[in-house]
Amino acid sequence: MKPKIAAFPKCYIDDLCVHHTMALREWIEIAATLGVDGVELYSGFIEDNEAFLKDAKTSLEKHRLQMPMLCCSPDFTQTDPDRLQEEISREIRMIEITAFFGGRFCRILSGQRRPEVTRETGIAQVVRVIRSLLPIAERYRVVLTMENHYKDNYWRYPEFAQKMDVFTAIISQIDSPWFGVNYDPSNAYLAGDDPIELLEHVKFRVASMHASDRCLKTGTLDDLRQEENIAGYAARLSHGVIGRGLNDYDRILSTLNSVGFSSWISIEDGMNGIEDLRESVRFLKSKIELHFGL
Repeated sequence: MKPKIAAFPKCYIDDLCVHHTMALREWIEIAATLGVDGVELYSGFIEDNEAFLKDAKTSLEKHRLQMPMLCCSPDFTQTDPDRLQEEISREIRMIEITAFFGGRFCRILSGQRRPEVTRETGIAQVVRVIRSLLPIAERYRVVLTMENHYKDNYWRYPEFAQKMDVFTAIISQIDSPWFGVNYDPSNAYLAGDDPIELLEHVKFRVASMHASDRCLKTGTLDDLRQEENIAGYAARLSHGVIGRGLNDYDRILSTLNSVGFSSWISIEDGMNGIEDLRESVRFLKSKIELHFGL
């Protein structure tokens, strides 16, 4: 089976989450014109009430779109026990909502890279929390997919497990069919890692993927790797149409095909307009046909 394509509205995230100038059903209507199979939702889009959830599900069904993954950003490096429990409880609710939409995957993160949290303490706490969620994931038939992420749009600090060594140290301690990796090649560049090297480490664990691309506006990759602890997204990098940036999608997709990947690839694009997102869909479809066939 070939991978299916979903779209994530990175271009509209503030409109949906902060300014509330776009309704979720409006984004779903736009997504229906892109030629994708599904729409990835973000926890920040969700109003946790029955009317909202039913309306969103009806909109998806009307346009024959699936909701394969709910993109969540749990903060499991909280140092306050009460706040940590709040994060765990919210993640449990997000798993339930994923199942309500018929989704297969619920994206998780490790949490923020707080200065006071040591590598050893953070890894141990994140592993413990994720393991505690696995019985709930199994109950709802939802796979928790941990992303090699950079930073949630609304976090103060970058991702605790941003760099490959911490990321792999966590996932290597969690062995369950209800846990996998959401691979994002672009985020590897932001971590100063090689996305192909990361993929080789995790290829048998990849359950879903985020597809985007980055271009260098100034300097070199070596310059980028020297920029530690920068505030916000790296100024040297910009979003662009998939296939026109740094990522080698032929290598990425051929590697995934070699391990039997047939799941969902969700496109994160459109920062320069919806036409960029359309072009990214066209590019990814052509590459899937090339590497996975009919």
